[in-house]
Amino acid sequence: MRIATPLLTLFRVLVYGFLLAPIVIVVLASLNAGNFLTFPPQGLSLRWFWTFLQNDVFINAIVYSAVLATAATSVSLVLGTMAALYFVRHAGREAEAVRIGILLPLILPEILTAIALLFFFYEIGIGTSYKIALFTGHVLMTLPFVFLNVTTALQGRDDSIELAARTLGASRYTAFRRITLPLISPGLATGGVFAFIISFDTFGISFILKGTGSAPLPIQLYDYLRFNFTPEAAAVSTVSILLTLLLVTAADLLFGRD
Repeated sequence: MRIATPLLTLFRVLVYGFLLAPIVIVVLASLNAGNFLTFPPQGLSLRWFWTFLQNDVFINAIVYSAVLATAATSVSLVLGTMAALYFVRHAGREAEAVRIGILLPLILPEILTAIALLFFFYEIGIGTSYKIALFTGHVLMTLPFVFLNVTTALQGRDDSIELAARTLGASRYTAFRRITLPLISPGLATGGVFAFIISFDTFGISFILKGTGSAPLPIQLYDYLRFNFTPEAAAVSTVSILLTLLLVTAADLLFGRD
């Protein structure tokens, strides 16, 4: 046992190091003072962050990705909460079918979901011109994360509290708004954060379903790296990483102590 504990600790350190190494390399590469994306950096400088802030293409892509992720997350929060309520409280024999149906985008490769949606929207005559296909794809990819987190929150709560409110004259809406919603708010927050991050960073769905005009940030980065290999791409990626850390930290501070 004395040997097992240090070995387990070493294994954990190695696993975390393996997972975090790409992030550390990207952050260090963004501070490169040289003209090309290399590692280790050729000196340290913030010049590429300044270059990125003056690049309207990347700024517009970040704004577009944020708006798209916010819209997709909002719809997923509503649909995911409704699905979780039905799954926990009302689904009978079909409960497993409901769960698998919602989680199917996580089970299937993302590229297959994107191609299926592409064929569907072209078959009904919409195509990718109006960005409905892209938005639908992002909702499908984010919905499972909301569903899983809200389901977990609901399964750990006592329904008798809401029933007591109903017997005292509260309507279904009032009981849900004043009792159920506050109780499941940690699940909603966690699911919303995961949904936003997934939508903001997803590549396969965006690459297949994007229309003409504005494109999400991952697609702009891909197009940029096809013709340029400067640390500006690493600077953009670092900003995306910082945004993700900020969201996760905020959600943990607000709801992590529940």
